[in-house]
Amino acid sequence: MQHDLNHVARQFRLSGDPTEITPLATGHINDTYILTAQEKERTTRYILQRINHAVFKEPVRTMNNILRVTEHIRSKTLQTDAELATRQLTAFSTHDGLGYHQDAGGNVWRVYNFVEDAVTHDTLASTEPAYEAARMFGWFQRMLIDLPGPPLHETIRGFHDTPRRLQFFHDVLKMDKLNRAKNAKAEIDFLLHYAGICDVLAELVEEREIPVRIAHNDAKINNVMLDTRTGRGVCVIDLDTVMPGLSIFDFGDLVRTAACRAAEDERDLSKVVVSFSMFCALVRGFVRETSEFLTPAERQHLTFGAKLITFEQFMRFLTDYLAGDVYYKVHREGHNLDRCRTQMVLVESIMDQEKAMNALVEKVFQSTPGCTP
Repeated sequence: MQHDLNHVARQFRLSGDPTEITPLATGHINDTYILTAQEKERTTRYILQRINHAVFKEPVRTMNNILRVTEHIRSKTLQTDAELATRQLTAFSTHDGLGYHQDAGGNVWRVYNFVEDAVTHDTLASTEPAYEAARMFGWFQRMLIDLPGPPLHETIRGFHDTPRRLQFFHDVLKMDKLNRAKNAKAEIDFLLHYAGICDVLAELVEEREIPVRIAHNDAKINNVMLDTRTGRGVCVIDLDTVMPGLSIFDFGDLVRTAACRAAEDERDLSKVVVSFSMFCALVRGFVRETSEFLTPAERQHLTFGAKLITFEQFMRFLTDYLAGDVYYKVHREGHNLDRCRTQMVLVESIMDQEKAMNALVEKVFQSTPGCTP
């Protein structure tokens, strides 16, 4: 469907008039554009996005969460680092004072500031940015501990409800409407063999040993922006899934996306392995910001969280492949099957190193907070 992007952009309070809107081909879900506005000699860039309401079925509630979270973080950051506060993600208002625009077709649009002189990474070449990205996600959680008001909306119901996702997988597998299960026999067998891990954290939450917190819930390495000059963390982005969740899952997604240098859809599975040195940097960065508030059960299950979140993502890619690629955007035949195979090998790599990883986590928590990579 074609959208009048210029008309949408003009609904927002921009510094100048829109002069260029260019698609940004990143992310699996939303439609994203770089919006350029001009006012006399001044050029300002923004991020224009259309929320995918097939995924985020109540996009206005999603935006209400984001507005609360971004305003709270910016307000707190102003008290300690005014320059950093100006670089936090900010949703711009429309001319009628809202933080989003809903067009006649029901599409919800938003405009963010373009964070200049900062970059994201899909993979990492060294431990320093891994440490810093993990520190930023820990910082993000710490900043939201005291968010006032009612609980955030659940933007995707059961997003990390792994037992529920397992049941959905069984339903899709039983239907096998595209007759694809025959292409993924090894992956299906692996999933069924280890399916018992899906209940572990859910049971600990029910027993109140692990608390539900405000979490990012999609803490991929490319959702942290790092300063291009200093390498220091600037801000956390892609906030659609910020809602009640588990701190453990955020750390787990960091391991899944940062501790392996292979791409998420790498076909050469010999390249897919969790680097222990990267894992070490992630633990140290995350603990730097979270050591004062994580419970004993959370600390003890950090490595398990990495294993489970990777298993969950493996299961999601496999389920979507069997269902006909209805959730994730694909760019080639069997793309989701390639993705699920990569995640499966990552799970195996974590399992191979799990004992050593647990020992490292315990050692880092016992050391003085504020350690460096």
